[in-house]
Amino acid sequence: MSGLPKKSVSITEPSEDKDIPPPRRKFLHQNSLPNFTPDNYSSDEDDKFEHTDDTPGGGWTNGQIPPLFTPAVTLHPYTRSGRLALYGHHRRWINFQSSWSRIGAGSSALDAVHGESSRGESVMEKCPVEEGKTVKALVAQLCERFYYQGWATGTGGGVSIRVGGPSEGRPYRVFVAPSGVQKEDMVGDDVFEMNMDQEVVEAPKTPNLKISACTPLWFVVYKHVKSAMCVIHTHSMNAQLATMLDPTEEATVLKVTHLEMLKGVGHHAFDDILEVPIIDNRPTEDQLANQLEEAILKYPKCNAVLVRRHGIYAWGDSWEQAKAQCESFDYLFETAVKLKSMGIDCGVKPMKGTYREDASLVGVKEKETEDKPPAKKQKVGNGSLPAFNAAKAMKNDADLQLTRTTIPLVPRDSKILLLDIEGTTSSISFVKDVLFPYVRNNLMDFISNLSSEQVETHLLAIKKDFTTLESDHPSVLACRGLDETSDSAQQNLAARVIALMDHDLKKTGLKAFQSDMWDKGYKSGELAGHIYSDFKPMLDWCKSNKVRVCIYSSGAVHAQKLLFGYTEHEGDLTGYLDAHFDTTSGNKHESQSYVTIATALEAQPNQIIFVSDSEAEVKAAREAGMMAVVSVRQGNAPLKEYVKRDFPLVRSLLQICGDGDHIS
Repeated sequence: MSGLPKKSVSITEPSEDKDIPPPRRKFLHQNSLPNFTPDNYSSDEDDKFEHTDDTPGGGWTNGQIPPLFTPAVTLHPYTRSGRLALYGHHRRWINFQSSWSRIGAGSSALDAVHGESSRGESVMEKCPVEEGKTVKALVAQLCERFYYQGWATGTGGGVSIRVGGPSEGRPYRVFVAPSGVQKEDMVGDDVFEMNMDQEVVEAPKTPNLKISACTPLWFVVYKHVKSAMCVIHTHSMNAQLATMLDPTEEATVLKVTHLEMLKGVGHHAFDDILEVPIIDNRPTEDQLANQLEEAILKYPKCNAVLVRRHGIYAWGDSWEQAKAQCESFDYLFETAVKLKSMGIDCGVKPMKGTYREDASLVGVKEKETEDKPPAKKQKVGNGSLPAFNAAKAMKNDADLQLTRTTIPLVPRDSKILLLDIEGTTSSISFVKDVLFPYVRNNLMDFISNLSSEQVETHLLAIKKDFTTLESDHPSVLACRGLDETSDSAQQNLAARVIALMDHDLKKTGLKAFQSDMWDKGYKSGELAGHIYSDFKPMLDWCKSNKVRVCIYSSGAVHAQKLLFGYTEHEGDLTGYLDAHFDTTSGNKHESQSYVTIATALEAQPNQIIFVSDSEAEVKAAREAGMMAVVSVRQGNAPLKEYVKRDFPLVRSLLQICGDGDHIS
């Protein structure tokens, strides 16, 4: 066999003149089509590959090979020259314009914010039939891609594209994906064409299809976002989980900041705060229209709306921009979900590690304000429990040095956790905007229902509060001249309560009176305690690891137990708490108070972790010997630079939950 001549395969017709060699084969890249323009557009090249319009969905994928498919064509993607032609000249996406849309029209590559896309002119304006075919095929191609990205499984999701409009001197043509079709197997023949009155202009060639349930929502976007030319709806898992980062599921917006991909969603720079509105899901998608409309009008800077436990609607001024923004949103949502699992709030500006232009710090070396004590070395055992912040010795002893700014972990570094309430376990605004107004608004009604003995008891306790104030204190001055007779005891008590509250004084008698008022409010259902979403998981972690959780607040112990006993979504949590302390243990700004608490807990101060949002409190706790941590929550007072520099900062209580290994 080896002596036989090798057979050769020719892809050209045999020459009649055997003396004339056949013409040299040309690869497709040598016959590349010129750039499309409205004048030279032709569908002739497409017509070479026969496709019957009589059978929607019939085509090459169903085994029909075009008769003109020569070996040169079939080998096109697999030969070097073929690949050069494919990737050198031919884009993979179907398009109906003269050039690819570039995100960021009229801007430079260095701009921090991009708003519009730069796109070419329609090449098919004069060929409406071909334009329709092309856009429909593009809708099918996008749906297929989104299926493989996990965004449109189970026939979910969809795409709408519109073309034309006043800028082209013609009506809009709106193309929408159908409902209940496998998105990975869609073809252009499955797509509906509509007008802006939501009327079907041309039904799909595929019979028995229904228009997408998203259709009313496409038109809500087109109505209120005049520049929108494409709307994408996905059932992305990242988008769905992002709507549930707030376990109360009451959040109306997701905030994200200081992430590079913010540039990809339009109108936002790296250090801007992106606010993505969240609307509640309904049994059918058409019922979302009013909510979607309100969200678009309220957040005009955002090019997307999240639907809780459902997915996302995103749009752009071209299909390319809509796709790019949808991908960027999904990246941000995935990041937000993963940051949450690390105990980090994606909507809070980082305290450290982010570049800042501060002229006052240029060329100035930070000066240490006090000598740092020797680092405390952590003893790490061989525990294997899972952790929110795991730490194990893997030849990294240098990394396990507990410094002044290292976040201590329970139970690794301590078995006792002492927590402030306001700004740590619960929102400051809950106290300022709910609890305090409740006292003011119901003060006289409450006092009028007290017995004379109860009024006298509270009045004596609050008068004792006044003895701790200077004679010229505004609260003292406000109460001079009060009638001290028994007949005026109720008015006297009310005036003194208001005088102390006006200056936010943390006095024992006042706190006891307020807690009695709140007792009535909690038990009647008028009040419900607020806790941050990370508090209950932190309590569960501590309970499973035998960590004692204690509370130290300026609020009376009774008020503390009410807040944690009547929480809005978690019910009674008092069983998780080992001990409560208030100002009867001492002023929270004095270090001796923390020594007193440590003694009550039968522990040394250096065996206790204390967490608070107050600079004065963490400073006093550290002076007493405790491991002090600063709580950073939205709405808390800004921190001074020395606090940021000298204390560990946490944005979630889960950040202090370490592994099972601990100091012996």
